Amino acid sequence: MKNIAFTGAGAIAEAIINGLISDGVCLPGQLIVTNHSNDERLSFLKESYGVSVTRDKREAVKHAGIIILAMKPKDVRSGIESIREHVKDSQLIISVLAGISTETIQDLFGKKLSVIRAMPNTSAAIRKSATALACTSEVSQAEMDAASELFRAIGTVVHVSEDQLDAVTGLSGSGPAYIYYLAEALEAAAADNGIEAHTAKALIAQTFLGAAEMLLHSGKQPEVLRKEVTSPGGTTEAGIARLEHYAVKKALRECVKTATERSAEMGELFAKNAQKEHT
Repeated sequence: MKNIAFTGAGAIAEAIINGLISDGVCLPGQLIVTNHSNDERLSFLKESYGVSVTRDKREAVKHAGIIILAMKPKDVRSGIESIREHVKDSQLIISVLAGISTETIQDLFGKKLSVIRAMPNTSAAIRKSATALACTSEVSQAEMDAASELFRAIGTVVHVSEDQLDAVTGLSGSGPAYIYYLAEALEAAAADNGIEAHTAKALIAQTFLGAAEMLLHSGKQPEVLRKEVTSPGGTTEAGIARLEHYAVKKALRECVKTATERSAEMGELFAKNAQKEHT
C-alpha cells in the first residue's frame, strides 16, 4: 500500500487508521495526519497509533500516494485550498465526505484528478462498516483495487455508480441509526413486559447479530427467512400482523427515501455555493 495522508482527524479517519494498522495493510510510518486546528487530536492519534502528524499541509501530502479527505464537510473548501497547490496528478484522492460529488471535488482542486468517493458508516469504529465506493473515469483499476483493500480493513466493500451514492447514504450510511432506533423501541417493549434493561439489551443485540449472520450466510432472501420463523397461528405471526397494521415496512421505505433525497439536496446546495464562490 502507498503512503497515505489524512486531511482530517475525526472518527472515520481514526477508524481507517486503526483498521489499516491492525490488518497489516500499512505500517504506522506510512500514515500521516493533518487537520484544521485540533492539536490535541493529532497528539492523540500519534500516541495511540504511532502515525506521523503535522500542521504543515505541504508536508502532509508531498510523499503520499493516496490523500484521504476526511475533514468536516463545512471545511472542505478551505481544506482543499490548503493542499491544492501541493497535489500532483499522480496522487489518488479518496473522499469520505457525504454528499459532495467527485465533480465538485475536482472543481475545487482545479483539475481532473483521480477521485474516489467512499461512503462508510459509523460501524467502521469496530471494523464492521458497510462501505460503498464510486469513482471518476480517471481512476485506474489498480487505484480502485487499492481503495477496496483500504476499506476492507474496516468492513465490507461494494462498488456502485456515483448516482447511487445518495441512496447508499440513505440506506447504509444512516442505517446504523435506524437499527438503534428499532433497538430503542424493543428495549421499551421489553421494559413494558418486565424484562430488565441489561437483559433486554443482551437479547436484542444478539438477535440482531444472529439475524444479520443468517442474511449473510444462509443464501436465503429476507422474506424466506421471515416466513421460516412465522408459524401459522403462532406468536411471530401475531407480532408481524401488528407491524403490518402500523405500516412499518412502508415507514422504513419512506425513511430511506427521505434520507436519500436529503443527501442529494445537501450535495446540490454545496455545489451551488461552491460555484457561486468560484465565480
